Order: sequence, then C-alpha cells, then structure tokens
Amino acid sequence: MRIPYDAPTSLVGEFIELSADVTAAILVTLNQGWERAITGGEVDKTSGEVALTERLRDGMRQALKSSPWNQMFVVLAGMESRSSKAVLIPDGRTDIPILMIEIFLHHGVHDPHAIIECKRIAGSDAHLCREYVVEGIDRFRTGKYSAGHAVGFMVGYLLAGTAGESAAGVNAHLTRKGREKEHLQSLEFAARAFCWASEHSRANGIGIISLRHVFLRCEVA
Repeated sequence: MRIPYDAPTSLVGEFIELSADVTAAILVTLNQGWERAITGGEVDKTSGEVALTERLRDGMRQALKSSPWNQMFVVLAGMESRSSKAVLIPDGRTDIPILMIEIFLHHGVHDPHAIIECKRIAGSDAHLCREYVVEGIDRFRTGKYSAGHAVGFMVGYLLAGTAGESAAGVNAHLTRKGREKEHLQSLEFAARAFCWASEHSRANGIGIISLRHVFLRCEVA
C-alpha cells in the first residue's frame, strides 16, 4: 500500500510534528518488519526483549529496501539519549530511533525525530501492564523520551492473549490510577492494519504527547 508523501514533517513551535501519512508509513514498516522477523524463526515469546527488538529493527530495515518510503526515513540502532540539552550525561536508552531525512536536510536537527519504545505485554499480567505504562508511556509523558516530539510510538510484544486484551489490560491499569482520559483507543491506520492511539498531558504542563501503540504476536499466525 502506497501512502502519499506530501509535506510529511514540520517543526511546530518546540515540537517535531509528523503528518498522518508519515506516521502511517512508520507503522506499516514496523508491521512489515515484524512479519519478516517472526517468520525467520530466530525469536518467539520466550526470547528476551532485547532480542525481539533487535530482530524487529532488522526486519524494518529489510522492509524499507523494497518500500516506496525507502528514502523517507532511516531506522537507527538503539542508542543512549539525553532527555534535554541541560542533561550532561545520557539518562535513557531508546530502543528504535527514527531519523527523518526531510527534517535533517531542511532543519538540521541531528537527533532522532521519532522514537519507538518496546515492551513485553500480556493483558492478563497486571505487572507487565503496569510496566508498559510506568516504563513506557510515562517515559514519553515525562519527556525522558521524545521531549521535542509531538508523536511517539510503542510496541508491545504479545506473550499471551490478543492485542485487544493487552490494550484492555493497559487501560485497566490507567483506570486504577485515575487516568481514564489516557485510555488507548483502536485506530485504523491502513487497510487491514490497526494500532491504538492515546494522548497524554506532559508532566511539565506544556502540551500533549500523542502515542501510537502496536501489539505484535510472538508466534507465526
């Protein structure tokens, strides 16, 4: 599926904004990359989070080679990151950073322009659902990740159950914390492909971070 590539990215105020087309291109590439990774037989639900993420990154790079978006963005290796210029020593590590070619060429921004954070998940496991929020969503909300981005991305590696059950498990944790407004909502972003969307007020009170969530089966369908 080809997604139009018109005016894809911009700098709005202090945040990097991605158009709906570019956001969809990243999500489709993510799904296509995972299809390559999981059919390779090197990883399954018993694999560690790091191994799963490495194979996902490899698969995304392979998918881009034959993609209409192969000159739109670059899938970078995981790297240490600083939440702001005021932080002298890296205080985080991004799983899959994305470099948008247009932003680099037109605006000279060297840092990654989108971040994909990856976690293991199962809707029936309250601990994993809590970790998805505390060590995932909240890293975006507090600015540890994507402090200068309008959009962030999360991947949940399904250890058990369905994607819908995992989204419901995450929402149940948010509800217990009085954060119903941050619930994940199902969103179609391409034909026969879905993600979940959520919005979160930034901890510093300046603006909102929008997240896109994809839950990936750790076995061949």
